Amino acid sequence: MKMDSEKRYQRLLERYGNGDIDRRSFFGLLGTAGVAAGIAGGPLAGWSRQAWAAVEQVRFDGWGGVVSEALRKHAFDPYEKETGVKVVDATFGGEEEVLTKVKAGQPGEFNLVHSSGVSWYKRWIDAGYGVALNFDNIPNVQNVMPALIAPFEKITPDALSAVPYDYGTTGIAYNTNHISKEEAESLGANLLLKPELKDKVGGYGDSFQTRVWFGALQTGQDPNNVQDIEAVWDKVREHRGLVKKYWASGAELMSLLAEEEIWVTEAWSGRVAALQQQGHPIGYMDPPNGLAWMEDMFVIKGSPVAECEQLLNFMLATDVSIAVAEGQNYPPALDPTKVELTDKIKALPAFDPTGKMDKLTFGDPTYWTENEAEWKKTWNRIKKGF
Repeated sequence: MKMDSEKRYQRLLERYGNGDIDRRSFFGLLGTAGVAAGIAGGPLAGWSRQAWAAVEQVRFDGWGGVVSEALRKHAFDPYEKETGVKVVDATFGGEEEVLTKVKAGQPGEFNLVHSSGVSWYKRWIDAGYGVALNFDNIPNVQNVMPALIAPFEKITPDALSAVPYDYGTTGIAYNTNHISKEEAESLGANLLLKPELKDKVGGYGDSFQTRVWFGALQTGQDPNNVQDIEAVWDKVREHRGLVKKYWASGAELMSLLAEEEIWVTEAWSGRVAALQQQGHPIGYMDPPNGLAWMEDMFVIKGSPVAECEQLLNFMLATDVSIAVAEGQNYPPALDPTKVELTDKIKALPAFDPTGKMDKLTFGDPTYWTENEAEWKKTWNRIKKGF
């Protein structure tokens, strides 16, 4: 049986090396042939090195807009030039979209995803798509804040399948030509429910967590320990009655605010910073217990791990991380007590100069995962008007 597996693998490798089959087909046939397990070690470990040596590209799925532009300019292009490995970058509106495609795709078709932090990390792991990264091959991870790594280690203590990359907050953006700073700070999360702003209110429609989180704030509850969910849903329905449009991407958020189609919405801190830098009259605030989040670069099972580790290390290099952070307007995961960051980064919303992250409120991944199915179903019904 062992010799049969080796022969099948040899034939596949020869076909792949001769260009008779592409990378996607190679890994799909590898699994069909029943020899995929040999790649990880054992008698086929030597062949594994030959297979990965033939890897010519790594696929990256990200959020698009200024984020993808920053990564392409400051990370991917220099990486390609230095290594000869091509980075194929695609965009998505929501991470659910990527997970659906991964489930329907072939092993190895999707590699790296710019993922939405700890809750999604748990979801990817629970779905069986994690890998074990060797941090010895990613030495620049030593400059990442331990406070950002710790939550991932609670989920997979033996090895991580991702590295933290940036963080930010989902606060409230408002047009200063129509809403004063004093009013915004006085009303806090309830600014989103002001009746006089009907049809000038926006909201993130693709995130049940955002809807529940702000509903919890509006009812005076702890978003990580909601005691009266029906009261939260009442606020969500109240908000829906005022909304002109729910946005689904950062680019759409920026367009709605810049063109003054909406005057107030919850918003991602980095996108607001970009609008402010462009001269738009947009204010921003984080209400007490506002939603903080971090993003990570997750490596999907079936990927060329060695190449992904190499790319991650390149992306975490101080100069690259800083350039990307300035380009996308989100603070990097770099520890500010170890790495000297620029004045632009220090001025970004949500930036924590201590590196401890103890003044920001993050979602409890276990709590939100346990309630996801029910709460997402309810939100989708409300969104449709029920």
